[in-house]
Amino acid sequence: MTTPPQRLLLALDALDSAFAPLLAEPSPTVGGCTHCYADADLAALAGPAQVVPDRLISSVARMSVDHWDDFASLYRRMTPRIVRLLATGRLHLDHGLIASRLLAAHWREWPAPERQALEQVWDDWWRSTLHAYPATDPATAVLETVAVSTGILTPWLAIWAETRTEAADRHLDDALDHWIGHWPEERRLAGLRLGFYDELLVGPELVDWLLSLDEGRIGAAQLFEVERIAYS
Repeated sequence: MTTPPQRLLLALDALDSAFAPLLAEPSPTVGGCTHCYADADLAALAGPAQVVPDRLISSVARMSVDHWDDFASLYRRMTPRIVRLLATGRLHLDHGLIASRLLAAHWREWPAPERQALEQVWDDWWRSTLHAYPATDPATAVLETVAVSTGILTPWLAIWAETRTEAADRHLDDALDHWIGHWPEERRLAGLRLGFYDELLVGPELVDWLLSLDEGRIGAAQLFEVERIAYS
């Protein structure tokens, strides 16, 4: 039986395979900001995606849409590389930014094999995170990526609720500290939005979900804060 980390690696390999037909097509010319990118960089981005240097992959992952003549096409071609670096802890960027960039690239309109392969990576990455503590990334960061990019929080919370591991509970403890105390007052749990551009309102659903969890999964002090937020 494969472990969650092994399933994630298999899903990443399947993502590469799903994008292989696209990457086998002749590479388009890549046009972009010549202030930020040398001609050699743009030529590298137009070459085989598999050999683009990691530093350029990271740059494509974070740069705004208006840096490119055809952002959506470039981001689609680089997605397997971006996602592999992200899910293996080697892309040190805001996770909400990656989700927001995928939305800007209209990934939900890509061919079904590509969409489904990416969705499988999200599922296996989330499950792998909940089975390891510490994980490669905080659960809050992974949750932000998968929820914002898919536009829905419910299934990811359902997986968390059904994952009764010590690691999942420790991630939950950290997440509550983050959600309750990390944000400015107006953006704390009840009004929490995820995504680099605050695309997804999750606060009300999170509060309801936290209150629905089995007794004992949330410590008394944190539960008091959640109830105070819920009923104030």
